Amino acid sequence: MDVWLTIGSSALVTLSIAVGVLFAIWLFVKIAGKRVDWLTPAYEDIRPRLRFFILTFALLMSTLVVNQPDDVWWVALSQGLLILLILSGGFLIQEVVNYAVSRVIDRLESGDQSDAEVRRMTTQLRFLRRLANVIIAILAIGFALFTFPAVQGVGAGLLASAGVLSVIGGLAAQSVLGNLFAGIQLAFSNAIRVGDVVVVEGEWGTIGEITLSYVVVYIWDERRLIVPSTHFTSKAFETWTRKNSKVLGTVYMDVDWRVPLDAIRTEFDRFLKKNPLWDKRASSVLITDARGGLVQIRFLISAEDSNKQWDLRCEVREHMVTWLQKNHPEALPHSRVALEETKPARSAGTKRSS
Repeated sequence: MDVWLTIGSSALVTLSIAVGVLFAIWLFVKIAGKRVDWLTPAYEDIRPRLRFFILTFALLMSTLVVNQPDDVWWVALSQGLLILLILSGGFLIQEVVNYAVSRVIDRLESGDQSDAEVRRMTTQLRFLRRLANVIIAILAIGFALFTFPAVQGVGAGLLASAGVLSVIGGLAAQSVLGNLFAGIQLAFSNAIRVGDVVVVEGEWGTIGEITLSYVVVYIWDERRLIVPSTHFTSKAFETWTRKNSKVLGTVYMDVDWRVPLDAIRTEFDRFLKKNPLWDKRASSVLITDARGGLVQIRFLISAEDSNKQWDLRCEVREHMVTWLQKNHPEALPHSRVALEETKPARSAGTKRSS
């Protein structure tokens, strides 16, 4: 009975101290948060994991005060609380890292999203955040396992045979390790960045995520293309936003030989000047081909980014087709057929009359 009273009183004291510490932290955040704008949202973000960590630490301290090495359940309880404390500490550090990196990313993304340097930095920060989470998780699990004496004894043998295991593991996981190193290369080589417009496997889309092993491409029709990281390091792909997001676009039309080019150029210029999608960098109308009884006209346009360029191309195509239908129907494609009258062949046995 005395043991249970000691355990209860110890747990009550340590939990009271933990509650006092949590209250002191809350009070400090309330006071200092008026001067430091990021302190309050940071506390709100990590508060659940911080509470769990402090309460677990308090319970572990109460078990250490009442030491009963002869009771198996007491040893198991202490061991379980120690493992829980290590894992909760790892989760708390992860949340702190995630909040700090996310705050920097949000500040960068609040600026000009068309800036390639901004997108490069945000891509690398996202990758570092994922890498840090993986490393913290591995370390936390490793420290938790090493609390067992049996695991500590095995650890020396594992370290001694690390060279052999690394070779075996490398051969068994070439694909996984290849994607991992490819992901690191993509994040720091500036080959692709989150927000880049690319054409991969014949699909046009935007880089949405770059993880440790794969890249997610957001297709324009809301599909998602999952591509291994090694694809971008071993195969060619098309990017539209390498230096900046400004791109040129073309619209091709097949028309009749009687097309009035001067009138088309005038109408095309008039339409572009009043269209807000055009960035006024480039525009032209040229005949690029003539075959099969038709001539091919190329309308060259420019826009600030690929989305505006696509919309502008569609609008130019629709407008010029409608304008030709109303004003110059003779310029629409025609098929010409020439009919020639043939005279009947004269028979060899026919004689001319006298």
